[in-house]
Amino acid sequence: MLTSREELDAELGEAARAWLDAALAEAADDAARPPTAADDAARSEAAADGAARSGAADDASRTAASPYASPSWELRYAAAGRHCGQRHADSVRSLLLVEARAPLASVTRLYDQGTAAERRAVLLTLHLLDLGDTALPLVEDALRANDTRLVAAAVGPYAAEHLAPHAWRHAVLKCLFTEVPVAAVARLADRARGDTELARMLTDFAAERTAAGRPVPEDLRTVLALTAPAGHPAPPTAAPAPTEES
Repeated sequence: MLTSREELDAELGEAARAWLDAALAEAADDAARPPTAADDAARSEAAADGAARSGAADDASRTAASPYASPSWELRYAAAGRHCGQRHADSVRSLLLVEARAPLASVTRLYDQGTAAERRAVLLTLHLLDLGDTALPLVEDALRANDTRLVAAAVGPYAAEHLAPHAWRHAVLKCLFTEVPVAAVARLADRARGDTELARMLTDFAAERTAAGRPVPEDLRTVLALTAPAGHPAPPTAAPAPTEES
């Protein structure tokens, strides 16, 4: 869960608060700066990278670093854990992104070049930025990862708002495959309600688990119950796998 600035001020030491004040001031200055030709080129590069990433899901290569200089607040973004502590790093990085009104070029660069923790903070903040659906390639990339921290961050409010139904259903299944609690899926009840295709996919998954002698996750039953239209019972899942005692 992200922490507000007021809560951070109450928990950070004097040196960390001073560092955060300076970092946020740099981010605000960058947000107020008129865009330059280099900014326009970086935005075009980020958009092209997103399109290429969407069209080449199996390509594991990463885009080379932008030739354009990064604003100073992006360097602060990477250093947040060292100065404010790992416990507060997500919240500090999120505040920087929001204060800078981070454009797609910055968000993409920070995600592509960042550590898993830095990528997670990007994913957790996407819904607070004015990006429309242009950052979906980052969410799709995270959902292909095996890092459960990234998967959990990827199914937040931004995915709930922008992921197409087919991709969203597979994101829910990814959570079940990787044992990410479905409580991480934003607006799960809203999007699952009456989704007969999701119900079919869940029922098939439960049947496969049962046939293999493996337990059906309780979270699967939870989501399956949500797929029922209002006033209708959820379809039954396969019977639980037998135990040695039975």
